[in-house]
Amino acid sequence: MRTFARVLLAAIAGVAVVFAPTAAAAPVSGISAQLPFPLTLQPDGVRAPAAALAEANTGLIVWSRQPDTRLPIASIAKVMTAVVVLESGDLERPVTVSRGAIDSSAAYGGSTAGLAPGEVLTARQLLYAMMLPSGCDAAYALADAFGPGREAFVAKMNATAQRLGMPNTHFTDPSGLPVPDDYSTYSTPAELVRLGRHAMANPVFREIVRAPVHHQPAGPANHHHVWENTNGLLRDYAGTTGIKTGSTDAAGTCLLFEAARGGQRLIGVVLNSSPHDLDAAAADAARIMDWGFLPILGAGPAG
Repeated sequence: MRTFARVLLAAIAGVAVVFAPTAAAAPVSGISAQLPFPLTLQPDGVRAPAAALAEANTGLIVWSRQPDTRLPIASIAKVMTAVVVLESGDLERPVTVSRGAIDSSAAYGGSTAGLAPGEVLTARQLLYAMMLPSGCDAAYALADAFGPGREAFVAKMNATAQRLGMPNTHFTDPSGLPVPDDYSTYSTPAELVRLGRHAMANPVFREIVRAPVHHQPAGPANHHHVWENTNGLLRDYAGTTGIKTGSTDAAGTCLLFEAARGGQRLIGVVLNSSPHDLDAAAADAARIMDWGFLPILGAGPAG
């Protein structure tokens, strides 16, 4: 576990602190009296066995727990699916939702965006359908179109992971469902932070994942849809800007998150906070960010 968080953030804030991180958890003599807040080396009450928090502007990981352990990531995999689609640059491309996309989602009890076979939506619209309600049906529709075919699309996901410097990440399904098994799609907390920073650098992605709800009007070839974001932090944690929840039996409840307060942006991830309770993952994320935000940087308006 690396626990040099608040001291490094203090350095970023311009506070004169010199600290060589060690495994010791004891307070550093003489430092706490110089800082405008109590010095603690790690957040309290975090249930997730694997997690990481980074300063989003630089990518500096300031606290972590099992940062390099490979674990299933559930629907956080959809972040990479979105990255592959966004990097195609063809967001107005019409995509027909196939019966196979619906059936594949249903076969594993995946969350859906309520799409119907034969509906035609643009790639941009399907990104909302995938990222907000975590629609596995939308993920499969996008993969079928932009692979073309799922096998080719998953190959693009893995090639992108390698390009981004994520050697401990592997994808076998564009939705994050346990295909072919519970542990075939995996990553690490440190590499998910890297993926999250890359995705959040795209303004279209940021616009999508910060939306609490998206209303998709009915059109000539699509039904009316209302897609609500599964990320409860957007509602409950001031300054949240994204990004993605996940949950399967093996992965438990997971959350890749970002928030900004004043001049400070934090990005992080928690994996397996609870077997089934997404609120537990949100609570873990909130505890970590409460610890990570510096009062001297976070006193400005949220966001």
